[in-house]
Amino acid sequence: MNWTSRWAGKTALAFCAFCLIGAGMAGAQGFLTGFEDLPLAPNLRAVEDTGLVFDSPAGRIVEGYATGDTNAAAVQEFYQETLPALGWIHEDGSRFRREGEQLVIDYFGSAGALSVRFTLAPL
Repeated sequence: MNWTSRWAGKTALAFCAFCLIGAGMAGAQGFLTGFEDLPLAPNLRAVEDTGLVFDSPAGRIVEGYATGDTNAAAVQEFYQETLPALGWIHEDGSRFRREGEQLVIDYFGSAGALSVRFTLAPL
């Protein structure tokens, strides 16, 4: 096997790995900026430069926004299933608490054009 064949084989292998990694990342939702471990629900994307992060003596206050082609029921179901695995306790509706903090999720707009506000504050 000559140098050209080895180089072509390694290039093809690297390209395949790049494609597989990219395909896996395309489905990833990611996390909301400013929150340590708050995943974005499917079909939501963060609205950049609209959030707020403030540290106070009582604790931190964080606000973030996301929008997407989904509905409030689907997003609410996602968080009610996902957040308990991250240590959050579901209180009622769209309220969760964990370690002296409360997370409130508010929904605005309609199905297909939903806006979601996430507010984290000390209890």
